[in-house]
Amino acid sequence: MTSPAWHHDTAIIDTGAQLGANTKVWHFSHVCAGARIGEGCSLGQNVFVGNDVVIGSGVKIQNNVSVYDAVTLEDDVFCGPSAVFTNVYNPRAAVSRKSEYLRTMVKRGATLGANCTIVCGTTVGQYAFVGAGSVINRDVPDYALMVGVPARRIGWMSRNGERLGLAVRGEGEATCPATGERYRLRGDVVTRLGEEAGSPAR
Repeated sequence: MTSPAWHHDTAIIDTGAQLGANTKVWHFSHVCAGARIGEGCSLGQNVFVGNDVVIGSGVKIQNNVSVYDAVTLEDDVFCGPSAVFTNVYNPRAAVSRKSEYLRTMVKRGATLGANCTIVCGTTVGQYAFVGAGSVINRDVPDYALMVGVPARRIGWMSRNGERLGLAVRGEGEATCPATGERYRLRGDVVTRLGEEAGSPAR
């Protein structure tokens, strides 16, 4: 059933912000006028969404997350509590760098763990999984499992969020234990079998 977007009485939705059907914005959150948010999203308590932000459908943003300008979250992204985005690489209070924002992209289905930091100018690949507290300072491949400060790849995850029995790099195939989907590793790239033949990623 489709319902209009809803927000708690304490949330601030600036005039002009676009919120899709069935999206919910909870206590003390603030969505700026230029933000575009898709359908069926959930923004937890004390979430900030900037003007130059695009959020797809089915996105879940947990409490205390600030999504600053120049960030795009594709469909079905999960942002854990207190995940951090930056938009300037070398900030100074006394130097205006609004013209120097670096764009950050988080692709479909990726998970950002609690208290992780996504340094600006990076792309997090589809269905990648960033562990809690990790710092991402370079691009992340599709399906990669990343942990640490700075984060390093320690394995691969399925679309369902299950760890795959694949080496960090090399050659191999593995099956998601939850769905039976098959994945292939070639070098530093993992693809879902069927996806290789052109079937949609979803």
